[in-house]
Amino acid sequence: MTKADLQPLARKAEALRRLHHGPHAVVFPNAWDVTSARIVEAAGFPAIATTSAGIANLFGYPDSQIISRDEMLSMVARIAAAVSVPVSADMEAGYADTALQMYDTAEEIIRAGAVGLNLEDSLNDESRLVDLDLELEKIKAVRQASEDTGVPLVLNARTDAYWWKGAQPATRMKETIRRANAFREAGADCIFIPGLKDLDEIRLFLRESPGPLNILAFPGVPSIAELEEAGVRRVSIGSGGYRTAMGLMRRLVEQIKTGGSYDLISEYAIPFPEVNALLRK
Repeated sequence: MTKADLQPLARKAEALRRLHHGPHAVVFPNAWDVTSARIVEAAGFPAIATTSAGIANLFGYPDSQIISRDEMLSMVARIAAAVSVPVSADMEAGYADTALQMYDTAEEIIRAGAVGLNLEDSLNDESRLVDLDLELEKIKAVRQASEDTGVPLVLNARTDAYWWKGAQPATRMKETIRRANAFREAGADCIFIPGLKDLDEIRLFLRESPGPLNILAFPGVPSIAELEEAGVRRVSIGSGGYRTAMGLMRRLVEQIKTGGSYDLISEYAIPFPEVNALLRK
């Protein structure tokens, strides 16, 4: 595809980037398939972000980059084709051990129709941080692929320095700030720090690393309004939506097994006509 062919994607990328600099945080109830993505779009959210864990589980894999890049992107492509809003793909550690592999991943993201990505700096279920120099090379590779294709991918650079399995409370914020600033200088558009939830720590981080910040929302995290007031500009729920749906399925199965009833279906199931309507474009 030529740069001219990719202009609609370039416009979506810029629209997604602008959302990170508005007066309010851009909120992502992350999707894991076409139906969940259409539900999010139909609710009026201006962009879609995927959850790598939800998609991996859908294909029968545990999380933590066990799924192949091609399988992950096959679902991203289905989602991007089914919605009109910009799509950001959770690409874990990029399925890349080198800058060249990361460049190729970035190109494939664009071919799939997505205009943004999450790129994290840990491996093996957050048990090891990627060498900082390598992570910076990967970020620069994304920027180079963006320039070469004319689609300025919105890079949400995730650092797990705050919550990886070897993180030390006394030093984790200092290392998080160090990595975040290096990521921003290399070309990251937003910094994602899973586990960070204390408002004073969020304000401290933003004083030391000004720019868009993504917070992972889960029980115990301040409200979206409180996060916005502290300066957060992106809020996502990760695999929370997918796991909530699976939790409801488990409750239904248990209800059927233990009581022989199906009340949860009438309480929570979306009627057939509504589901079909969601999927007609």
